[in-house]
Amino acid sequence: MHAPVPETIPVELLLRAYRSGVFPMADHRSDREVYWVEPRERAIIPLDGFHMSKSLKKVLRQDRFRVSCDEAFPNVIAACAEPREELSESWISHQIEASYIELQRAGHAHSIEVWQGEELVGGLYGVAFDRVFCGESMFSRTDNASKVALAWLVAAMRRAGYALLDCQFMTDHLATMGAVAMPQSAYLERLFAATGTPLSSIPQAVAAANAHSSPGNSIAQDLTQTS
Repeated sequence: MHAPVPETIPVELLLRAYRSGVFPMADHRSDREVYWVEPRERAIIPLDGFHMSKSLKKVLRQDRFRVSCDEAFPNVIAACAEPREELSESWISHQIEASYIELQRAGHAHSIEVWQGEELVGGLYGVAFDRVFCGESMFSRTDNASKVALAWLVAAMRRAGYALLDCQFMTDHLATMGAVAMPQSAYLERLFAATGTPLSSIPQAVAAANAHSSPGNSIAQDLTQTS
């Protein structure tokens, strides 16, 4: 028997929280409560400051992976919620998972999927509103898969006219990709300045890249222009 799906956090409440610079977390997978987090320090990746290593550029240009958007959102969030060596418990509770699936159905959350053949080998998901994308979590089951997902996200956001990529907490991995840390007050200034409607959606920008004969090469080219 499947466990009953927990009551979801209303879409409007989630969006209101993100627009205020706050996001939910849980203590463990089966936690029935969420707490709202406002970090003192925030990490972002400036869209014109993404660090693309030579090895990542090579992987992109080889089109080693197929990349999609919103093709397997529930699978991506489930993969992100799996236990990891450094974290025995996931902060993505069943309630949070169900809530973001609802948010994605409402058009305010997106996933980037990285495929090797028919196998989902990496990806990320996050929340989209105005010209902001708040990255929530990413996973990788093979070398470079999450880096490829992030590269595609940054290129898609730039194409779509987005202004802010929030990474929540700084990690060594994000720092190598160009993430910078700032006080929450500075983050809020950027958040409130990123209102308005983007030129297109992230799914539309990913689809436009996939229309190229070599999608990965077009992404690498886009990112080389300011990297």
